[in-house]
Amino acid sequence: MSINLKSLISVLNAEWIGSNTDIFVDHISIDSRSLQNGSKTLFIALSGVNNDAHLYIDELIEKGVQNFVVQYIPENAKGKANFLVVKNTLNALQQFASYYRNLFDFPIIGLTGSNGKTIVKEWLNFLLSPDYNIIRSPKSYNSQVGVPLSVIAINEKHNLGIFEAGISTVNEMDKLEKIIKPTIGVLTNIGSAHDEGFLNLVQKIDEKLLLFKDCPIIIYQKNEVVNSCLSQFTAEYMMHPRKLFSWSFTDESADVFILNKETKNETTTIQYQYKEEIFSLEIPFSDSASVENAISCLMVLLHFKYDFATIQNRVQMLYPVQMRLEVKNGINNCSIIDDSYSSDFQSLKIALDFLESQQKKNATKTVILSDIFQSGFSNEELYSKVAQLISDNKINRVIGIGATISSFKAKFSNSIMFHNTAEFISQIESLNFNNETILIKGARSFQFEEIVALLEEKTHETVLEINLDSISHNLNYYKSKLANDVKIMVMVKAFGYGNGGLEIAKLLEHHKVDYLGVAFADEGISLKNGGIKLPIMVLNPESTSFPSIIQYQLEPEIYSIKGLNAFLKIAREKNLKDFPIHIKLDTGMHRLGFEENTIEELIKTLIDNTTVKVKSVLSHLATSDDLNHYDFVISQINLFEKLSSKLISELNINPIRHILNTSGISNFPSAQYNMVRLGIGLYGVSNDPLEQKYLENVGTLKSIISQVRTIPSGDSVGYGRRFMAEKETKIATIPIGYADGISRLWGNQVGFVTIKNQKAFIVGSVCMDMLMVDVSNIDCKEGDSVIIFGESPTVIEMAEALKTIPYEIMASISQRVKRVFFR
Repeated sequence: MSINLKSLISVLNAEWIGSNTDIFVDHISIDSRSLQNGSKTLFIALSGVNNDAHLYIDELIEKGVQNFVVQYIPENAKGKANFLVVKNTLNALQQFASYYRNLFDFPIIGLTGSNGKTIVKEWLNFLLSPDYNIIRSPKSYNSQVGVPLSVIAINEKHNLGIFEAGISTVNEMDKLEKIIKPTIGVLTNIGSAHDEGFLNLVQKIDEKLLLFKDCPIIIYQKNEVVNSCLSQFTAEYMMHPRKLFSWSFTDESADVFILNKETKNETTTIQYQYKEEIFSLEIPFSDSASVENAISCLMVLLHFKYDFATIQNRVQMLYPVQMRLEVKNGINNCSIIDDSYSSDFQSLKIALDFLESQQKKNATKTVILSDIFQSGFSNEELYSKVAQLISDNKINRVIGIGATISSFKAKFSNSIMFHNTAEFISQIESLNFNNETILIKGARSFQFEEIVALLEEKTHETVLEINLDSISHNLNYYKSKLANDVKIMVMVKAFGYGNGGLEIAKLLEHHKVDYLGVAFADEGISLKNGGIKLPIMVLNPESTSFPSIIQYQLEPEIYSIKGLNAFLKIAREKNLKDFPIHIKLDTGMHRLGFEENTIEELIKTLIDNTTVKVKSVLSHLATSDDLNHYDFVISQINLFEKLSSKLISELNINPIRHILNTSGISNFPSAQYNMVRLGIGLYGVSNDPLEQKYLENVGTLKSIISQVRTIPSGDSVGYGRRFMAEKETKIATIPIGYADGISRLWGNQVGFVTIKNQKAFIVGSVCMDMLMVDVSNIDCKEGDSVIIFGESPTVIEMAEALKTIPYEIMASISQRVKRVFFR
């Protein structure tokens, strides 16, 4: 891409404010943190409810960025760069992408639906790549921002595009259609995802079909609702010629009719009729979703007129799609970023940005990279660009694997090259991986999963998977409830409610939250040692920890005269000035805090004191989640207003005030003051069932089946023989127990796990390291995945059954359970 800024003035309907329009840019960016920003970057400053990139323009100018699309020019940036001023920068990004898409004329496959878009896209890329130079959406870039960023990556060497479009409500698809302009439309499975954004199923389908307004062919699964919607759609958006290319399990009038489906040994064989001929196709999956996705791919191959032998050969090689970047603990104190199934230029950019956001634990950055395919560039141009990316991102060491990347070794500083994965593995011990963050990124054919297995820290097979995207979603959900000037403190105490404190703190710092909250000083020290720069408040500081709090620049909550005097004594000894402290008021919780009768003594102690500075005044609501106690909460808020106002007036200070926790944010919005404290809501748990549907699950606790056995009627299972089989019963043993945080009360058929999307109830007592489940009605085997909690059962379901709260379920998960973070 090389675009003249002058041409964009009319495209974006922008006002030009700058010194020179005769400038070419070759990189579009919306992320101020990216190390890829530079003099050839056009930075589009997106402004939303929760974030405003205009705030970072001055910082970007200092880094060398000179060209911006903005809604306004910040005072501190005027006269320092070139600006295209528009009414709405998101619209400008989309308009630019639409303009850029029109510069190219080759087939574009547009995918939409509720489920399967990304998998079908990745599979089509695999199936068609031997014959086409493909540009596709990286990862799940299917949103109002992701789609334009995907399309902007097209270059003149591409001859086929595959882009997915995702929407969550009405009036969104029309914008994406103008950007993608598909020539082949594929409608994947329509399910319940984002139901809350539409009046009904018909409205959702109607909105998704708008992607295909000018599409000559639409591929879809026939059913009554889709047929009806398509009939109205084609009548409203008439196009000649337009072909509707359908498939079905039940409707013989479909172009491709599935006569039979037989599943055996993780493989499904379908018989289908097409053009009066009958074919048999073997699909290497047994689940119905994968079979449907494979049939969507079959339809595209038939449209492209592939012969049956080619279709069968390629479909048999389909593979499970890795749709996420995972962060794992590695050997020798390394961090591993696992992106081992993908190697294209666009996703490399994304992975390097992710590497930058995750590398605070280890300053040294290493990239293990395979040959890159389907870039659209010549090898010379491609590896020059890759080398520049590596340089821009300050990578300390590059390990290339593949004949092509090895031939360009001279372009990379501090690089080691191997011709294949086996050669690398044979020399892995000599490479001395130690205290570094390692991005592992390779094309599937290089089998980099073997490298991940060797470099990953060895722990037992139970893991807690943490979805970082869900944390971002939940954070933004609560941010959307706040007034523009209200700050947000996020609680990462108790190891991030069991989810992993440091990694979540890194993400929150990435999102520029205002404060982090921890319970004890050692938690804060761990975060500071991990590289966290955000201010951290310690809620329960012990007086013995005050010297460490001062040393690590933590900020203590002070809740008693005794504690205040103890801290002031140490602060005077160290000659501190204006050290930040936080004053806790007790307004009715009666746990910690200054009560009303101690306020005069508090004021007397602090007045004219220059050793410390009251950074905030806070209190804690006792019943913000229970509106039956509404009046009590209001009395707390009123008392907080009275006492904090007295402190502000008599001490002549201007502190941050905060009293709302997660439930308070939703139930008492008028008491937001200057800051709120977000806790359990960040991790996807709400006390309000109506609010719960807007939050995303963050943590999924997973294990595997260690052993399967069948016991006869009358035999028992586990300690104390608390389960007696009334009939022949198939039992699976799972390597997780109460030492991992699973309550013994969850045993004896109270609780269940999920295997192959089916409930398997726990039989007998939960042991220290194991539990047993009844799988008599589940087709499963040793090594199969087991969900302990996540989507089903949820921690809310578990808490209700155990008569406790979700906090306890989450915080109880032992740190011996490995945490895996992914996007």
